[in-house]
Parts: sequence; C-alpha cells; structure tokens
Amino acid sequence: MSSLLSYKLLIPLVFLGAGLYVHFRGQVRHGLGRQLSDHSTFFAPLNVLMYWFSSVPSKPYIDVQQFPELRVLEQNWEAIRDEGLALFDEGHIKAAKGYTDIGFNSFFRTGWKRFYLNWYGDFLPSAKGLCPRTTELLAGIPSVRAAMFAILPPGGRLVRHRDPFAGSLRYHLGLKVPQDAASCRIFVDGQSYHWKDGEPVIFDETYIHYAENLTDETRLILFCDIERPLNNPIARWINREIGWRMIKAAATQNEEGEPIGGLNKAFAQVYKIRVLGKRLKAWNKPSYYAVKWAIFGGLFYWLFF
Repeated sequence: MSSLLSYKLLIPLVFLGAGLYVHFRGQVRHGLGRQLSDHSTFFAPLNVLMYWFSSVPSKPYIDVQQFPELRVLEQNWEAIRDEGLALFDEGHIKAAKGYTDIGFNSFFRTGWKRFYLNWYGDFLPSAKGLCPRTTELLAGIPSVRAAMFAILPPGGRLVRHRDPFAGSLRYHLGLKVPQDAASCRIFVDGQSYHWKDGEPVIFDETYIHYAENLTDETRLILFCDIERPLNNPIARWINREIGWRMIKAAATQNEEGEPIGGLNKAFAQVYKIRVLGKRLKAWNKPSYYAVKWAIFGGLFYWLFF
C-alpha cells in the first residue's frame, strides 16, 4: 500500500519539478496562474527530456549555420516567395474554417493566416498542387517536420505564448517583409529580431515569444518546424514515436476534403464548452476562476490519487 502511494506521489512530483523547470527557463515568464494551466506545463516532462539531451544550446536564437541542410531554402527563397505571393493573391492563405486548428486558433483573431504545406506527415494535396517548387525543396530536407506560409497583416500582433512541444525548433524565412525594423518584429525571451527578405532565423519556440506588425504592409514568411537535434538515441526515439505522434494529431486542412487530425476533431467539440466558459467569465470572473480551478483540481486528483 505504501509503495503504491509512493508511486502515485512520484508522478505529480515529476510534473511539478518539470513544470517549475519550464517556468523558470529563460528571462520572460508567464504569471504562475497562467503557467499552471498552460499546455507547456502538461508537456513539461517530455520537454525537459528534450532540453537535457539537446545538441543545440539552450538559448532563444540558434545559429542557422548549425543546420546546413536548410541552406537550399535560402538559396531558392525567391522561387518560394513567388509561390507564396501567388497563394496570397488568390486568397489561399487564410484562417481555419471553424475550430479545426487547435495549435493556432488564437492567432486568427488578430488576422494571422496560414497555408499548410505539411504537418508531421505527408504534404497536403493542395500544397503539392499549388506550390510544386516549395514542396519539392522541402521534401528533400528530412529534418523539416512541418511547414506553412504565414502572413501577419498590418496592425497584427500575436499574444505572448510558449509553444507546447520542445522536440522541434522554429525556422522562419523572410519572403516579403516590411522594412521598418522597429515596427515588424518577433520577440523571443525578450530579445527582438526583424525579419528580412531572403534571410532565415531559427529560434526555440518554447521560450515565451510574440510578434507584431505595426506597419501598413503585410508580412509573409515561410514557417517550418525543424527536428531538434538530440545526442541520445533513446531521446530521439521518444521524440519521434511519442512527441511527433501527439503533434501530428493536430493536423488540419487548407481545403475541404483534406484530412483533419483527431485532436482537431475533438477541439471542435470541446470549444463549445470553452464558449460557455467565456460567457461565464464575462458575467462573473470569480465564478469563472472558481469553476476552472475546481475542474483542474478534480482532474489532478482523479489522475494521481
């Protein structure tokens, strides 16, 4: 009985320790209340494993030269730009239809839009048909696990957030970027970077980051998830067989008829409950937070005790 109790206590202690590690990593942090309910806390044990065995430094921005296989994208940036601009002009770069993109749902409110090329699996049929050169280039780089074209419109600003999964790093390639360096930037752990046409940047998206475009021009980039290099074969196996499978479940579509992952199918239903929560919060914030933390507390007790 005592050994069973010790085992049950070990799991929440692991989550607590990993969550604290994630929370205090870097210079910029969420408030403790937000961090407790943030998705990065639930991924924390997996992410800490990724950090421990990472072959790249633990810092906000990573030297692009450590990924020579990506140079082909920089060398062909104009061809990629032309396909991205054609998509934009024809209205293919857009927000998700309904609640079918759990990973980026909150971004759509400020005008951010995307066109998926691939997402931890095969290239989308629409991408292969509309972007043959870009998909051909990406298909030749196995470390690219996901890719999309993404736009941030004039006045667009993405909220401060951490991405949930540390098994990848984020790659941006500037395609059509406003030249005002002070008004179109991304901040990663408090450090700013201004995109430039034809220039790549790699950063660790599990640091708190946000982006803004305060100009009167639209920003267009190629946005990719790159496999995080790990120096341990077991950690690599866990990343690919567990981490990637979970993230792949967040696959969504550009056009009707393309497959939607199980996580997004569930999200479309769960969001109905979230709408009720928003109404409760608008009516009475104390009641909203009381219900929210009662649910989290109940789930925690059910899972671990």
